[in-house]
Amino acid sequence: MASIIFFISFFFSLFNISLQISTIASKNVSAVFAFGDSTLDGGNNNHMNTFFRGDHLPYGRDLPQHMATGRFSNGMLSTDYIVQSLGLKDLLPPYYLNPNVSDHDLLTGVTFASGGSGLDNLTIELTSAMDLMSQFKLFEDVLQRLKKSVGEVKTWNVIKKAVFIVSVGTNDLLCNAYLWPTRLIKYANDVSKYHDFLLENLEYFIQKLYGIGARKIVVTGLPPMGCLPLMVTINSMLPGPYWLKRLCNPKQNQECDAYNTKLHSKVHSLEATLKGSKIAFFDIYSPLLDMVQSPLKYGLLEMGPVCNMLDLTCVNASKFLFWDAMHPTQSGYWVLAQNGLKNVLPYVIG
Repeated sequence: MASIIFFISFFFSLFNISLQISTIASKNVSAVFAFGDSTLDGGNNNHMNTFFRGDHLPYGRDLPQHMATGRFSNGMLSTDYIVQSLGLKDLLPPYYLNPNVSDHDLLTGVTFASGGSGLDNLTIELTSAMDLMSQFKLFEDVLQRLKKSVGEVKTWNVIKKAVFIVSVGTNDLLCNAYLWPTRLIKYANDVSKYHDFLLENLEYFIQKLYGIGARKIVVTGLPPMGCLPLMVTINSMLPGPYWLKRLCNPKQNQECDAYNTKLHSKVHSLEATLKGSKIAFFDIYSPLLDMVQSPLKYGLLEMGPVCNMLDLTCVNASKFLFWDAMHPTQSGYWVLAQNGLKNVLPYVIG
């Protein structure tokens, strides 16, 4: 009985937060523009020659139309929940070669993110994804379309009140530090120096966004990569302390946490130097790790044999945190979105 009361209270508290955010957003947020990797990709990779595509079932299975849209999940992404809560639209659509995106749609935002993208050009060479500067050029294209459609004044009013979300970095560590440690050799196996290299590239990208008018910017940190199913599986197959065990790798988690600490500091310093900006660090590490360690608190099942190789996909994906080897289920993205709506967006919205 106590657990039922807890979940009811938890639901209504989040419902009230969403109502408050929606009310504020109706005045202060015009659009959401997303850049980065597969966690924000609404289908841009559908038209690209890359292995990293979510345009086939069972991806998208639990969306209202039960169709794969290119989202790397069984359903919605965090950005979809965010634009819903802001009262902007139901889903954040992809922009790249998407004939369904009208000039009117652009007024409330799109995503330019590409599954497999990163901050390191070596990552792009491995994944054939769209790098951040290519995504930025697409945003410049959007600006030109809006200026022709609604005029320059209205376009800049939209950009001034828009929220820009950037989520990138996971593929860089995965490809160049953990799977094929090419970059680590260059940095004498010092992952901290590789962090610095990635953060320099991220800083440059944020400055580019600011230079074209972005003022409300949310930057997402790294997840606890040592707990991603892919890393758990790989570590369980290698000789060492995790051999034949389904355990998180604490060393990899600590390295991601260290990167996030540096990123948090970088965000503060950028905000201090970029006049009139509101730049916020979005911590996804803590809620994801908490969901892994305390799944029942979120109504999730513990990682184990319930969803296995004999079941190609779980019948009830909403009870699990991960949908595939790297990406959360719709339920996982929902929890992250609520964290963002409660702890991050109020700051950048003002």
